[in-house]
Amino acid sequence: MEEVVGQQALKNVLQGGYCNSLTKYSRFLTREVSIGDVPMGGFNPIRIQSMTTTDTMDTIGTVEQTIRMVNSGCEYVRITAPSMKEADNLANIKKELRLRGYNVPLVADIHFTPNAAEAAARIVEKVRVNPGNYADKKRFENIEYTQQAYQAELDRIYKKFTPLVKICKEYGTAMRIGTNHGSLSDRIMSHYGDTPRGMVESAMEFIRMCEDLNYYNLVISMKASNTQVMVQAYRLLVETMVKEGMNYPLHLGVTEAGDGEDGRIKSAVGIGTLLEDGLGDTIRVSLTEDPEFEAPVAKALALRYEKRSASSEQRERLNDETGIDIKDLPYSPYEYSRRQSASVQHIGGHHHPVVMLDVSSENLKDPYFLSAVGYSYNAGLDKYNMADQTCDIVYLGDQLPSFSFPGNLKQVYNYATWISLKDKNNCHPLLSYKEYLDVELKDDHLNLVKVDATEGGDLSLLKGNVVLLLETNVAHGMAAQRSFFIDLVKNNIQVPVIIKRTYEGLNADDLMLYAASDLGALLTDGFGDGIWISTDKTIGLSLINSTSFGILQATRTRISKTEYISCPSCGRTLFDLQETTQMIRSRTDHLKGIKIGIMGCIVNGPGEMADADYGYVGTGPDKITLYRGKEVVKKNVNAARALDDLIELIKEDGNWVQK
Repeated sequence: MEEVVGQQALKNVLQGGYCNSLTKYSRFLTREVSIGDVPMGGFNPIRIQSMTTTDTMDTIGTVEQTIRMVNSGCEYVRITAPSMKEADNLANIKKELRLRGYNVPLVADIHFTPNAAEAAARIVEKVRVNPGNYADKKRFENIEYTQQAYQAELDRIYKKFTPLVKICKEYGTAMRIGTNHGSLSDRIMSHYGDTPRGMVESAMEFIRMCEDLNYYNLVISMKASNTQVMVQAYRLLVETMVKEGMNYPLHLGVTEAGDGEDGRIKSAVGIGTLLEDGLGDTIRVSLTEDPEFEAPVAKALALRYEKRSASSEQRERLNDETGIDIKDLPYSPYEYSRRQSASVQHIGGHHHPVVMLDVSSENLKDPYFLSAVGYSYNAGLDKYNMADQTCDIVYLGDQLPSFSFPGNLKQVYNYATWISLKDKNNCHPLLSYKEYLDVELKDDHLNLVKVDATEGGDLSLLKGNVVLLLETNVAHGMAAQRSFFIDLVKNNIQVPVIIKRTYEGLNADDLMLYAASDLGALLTDGFGDGIWISTDKTIGLSLINSTSFGILQATRTRISKTEYISCPSCGRTLFDLQETTQMIRSRTDHLKGIKIGIMGCIVNGPGEMADADYGYVGTGPDKITLYRGKEVVKKNVNAARALDDLIELIKEDGNWVQK
């Protein structure tokens, strides 16, 4: 039965695109891969994993951290093996875990050392290799390869890679071919550049080698710290694989997502966008925190889609029409391009997406509540000071404030209340579609019109200064709203759209993850001129505001703060990553729009922080190397003065501002 369903799933995707359906949730069926006694792919649930941060030579420390990770929900645990001694010590770690009653499959993380991979493959259940580092050349040089030279290099890699594949076949060891955006080889860069297509081809070369050797126990990943690049690469991978008759399981992750709220939102934007389309068989959320804090975030993401999918229903629906012809999309899901829209009062057009919030239940006699959304009131001067993350529009419903709002903060009222206002300056109405058609008096500047994504209506009747407020209450709401946007594009309707999602009964953590998945998926495809997250009163206004801006930042559609591309730490890390990240953040978090990469070792160095403006990379005990982009500026700086030197570098480039 599974083979028949798998063939049908491949047939559906082969008919065009990267997923089963753009209109309903349908998980893309992949090959089942054996990893110890915890299989991945097929009809198995989405698996959860993470990576240890201890020194691999510290057997007991690694074992105890692994146990904490398993107890937090990890189903696979990855451990770095940068050299032969660490690879050999995996046997001691595995033995101790088994003695303590833990049978969790172990994954060896390999980068530059084929011999360590070959040793580890005889011990653990899975090895991860990075095509950009494994037996390939990565010197960050501009090298032009002739076709002959390119093929000669591939032949050399094939010979170097074959022993590992044969060992994996002999020992029943699985393999992840893990491509990273920032560590593509010079050979790939010479032909494809630093692109999603280059990432895909880097992995496909190794997949084809494995298949040529009749080895199929593979998992594939396409990681990047840029969520747009990450999403595009996975989609291209699926499209490319199915054209060649492949359906290997997908390992999803955003590299160097960071910590805290930012790391969770950024991970959810990238991972959630793909889960929404039914892609993904295992998740690793990369946070600059202890690894046991990663699994609960990944579990929360996965659980949402397990609830949404019943495998029996999925099997029956595989023959259904998608509702949207994936081959005939009016936009490309493989590259970012924002939907064209008219400009209405700084909404739409070339303006960045706006943030709208509901303040109707706040104390509208107290101007100080606006500090939660970025406006600090100074009573002595009767003025407002603006932070970097100040919302653009507030909804008051039928409630009237007893003080003057900031002049650049738009107020929206229900139509019946708005029509009664004596002073309508900076105040605008919210109407239903029917109301808008029925009423005679409309606002000369801005009319917000509510529409449901699943209901019809002739939008050509909405003339003048109209912005749509797009709502939905269906389970797979992202797909419903995306279908609405696709219709707008096909019919060349350029009215701006603010996306609204309502969440009830969620805690703060789940709210961040769900909203980042739903809204992030649309923004990643260039849809949306603003967002409005509506939720229970128990969730504070400040969190809703910061989540909204965090989603826009993570999708690269509106930059409102410094971005930290920070690796999650592992046994290779040469300094306390969490402490160092907070130290750097404390002195640079006012540099709006600057991206700073903070990497624990050279493996996660210039490659993994591919699109950072500046880099702070551990290169030895108490030694830091500073980068401008991928260019080394200062080598082996003493850690005690490295941050001062980084700030001086930023100043030299004219990018420093005083707090």
